[in-house]
Amino acid sequence: MNTTTRTSIDGPARQKRLVIYLNDHLAGATAGVELARRMTQEHHGTAYGESLENLCKEISQDRQALVRLLADLDVPVRRYKTYGAWLGEKAARLKPNGRLLRRSGLALLIELEALRLGAQGKASLWRGLLAASAQDSRLDADRLEELLRRAARQIKTLDSLHARAATELLFPAMRPDPASTPAAEPSSPP
Repeated sequence: MNTTTRTSIDGPARQKRLVIYLNDHLAGATAGVELARRMTQEHHGTAYGESLENLCKEISQDRQALVRLLADLDVPVRRYKTYGAWLGEKAARLKPNGRLLRRSGLALLIELEALRLGAQGKASLWRGLLAASAQDSRLDADRLEELLRRAARQIKTLDSLHARAATELLFPAMRPDPASTPAAEPSSPP
């Protein structure tokens, strides 16, 4: 029977993968925080404002939890990745949207989808680390479960906001145009 034994190289290789993986998630979290902040400012005082404000706070807290986790696991932060993600979020604002000087109504829909993708990725991160917590005592399973539950709630909130935005933006309630509605004719006696 042919078996493969682990060598001492596995330790550094695993650590390198962990550094890359967690820093990639930190970059994504950085972009997510920036997007959530901008959306919160833009939609302040609207029907979306309160939900976006709560999401923004949680997304920022989740990013901080990830920063603490990197420290707990002795994973160095790769600043070039976080700066790149920050800059990338700013550059994404320049995408063509069918309007020259102002934002398209579709921006809300697309941005909600981007936040949902981020929340799904974050949930996968917490789920993966939770599975690995049995192998590494530096991973707090209870905290990871809490973060995973919060990500699931965020996804549910984003789905609800997305459904509302899609309905309002793509299929608004049809209101009859008073100018095109025929006037009611007086009824004639039988």
